[in-house]
Amino acid sequence: MPTINAGELRKGQKVLIDNDPCEILLCEFVKPGKGQALYKLKLKSLIKGSNIERTLRSGDSLESADVRKSPGQFMYSDQDNYYFLDSTNFEQYPLAVSVVGTRGLFLQENAPCDLLFFNDRLIDMDPPQQIISKVTYTEPAARGNTANGLTKEAQIETGATVKVPAFIEIGELIKVETSTGTYVERAGK
Repeated sequence: MPTINAGELRKGQKVLIDNDPCEILLCEFVKPGKGQALYKLKLKSLIKGSNIERTLRSGDSLESADVRKSPGQFMYSDQDNYYFLDSTNFEQYPLAVSVVGTRGLFLQENAPCDLLFFNDRLIDMDPPQQIISKVTYTEPAARGNTANGLTKEAQIETGATVKVPAFIEIGELIKVETSTGTYVERAGK
């Protein structure tokens, strides 16, 4: 693996810390009054999700991580895993339910996703930014109770619960922001 000198480290680069691929969130150059220059790093582990802080001296280096992003597609899920198809080589990869977390509530069959690989092993995925889904259940709006700003809960096809405006009814299509789980707009019937 190639190494990267401390002076060449930048935000967004992927490096290995204790054999764990990490993304640099912040790289700050610190020049104390006397002594050697330092680089303070804030990193995020791409596998564990934890934040890490490290201090490097000028002249130190870190190993570059073999991380690649690839376009993919969500196929199906079972109790233990979600299964994705890598669009570049058409191979199927499992990803544990614990890794996907609540993002799985917004996955639809055949939905495009970005897949993140480390040493040719799937370690994470990003769902599409927005999805269009049908409302499967919501309480009817009370007559005259359709003023702006009133919301209610609605369940969509994927199983997620989303706060929607009071005028949304069962069977309507809505657009949902997957990163926040919020209603964006009505998308038709």
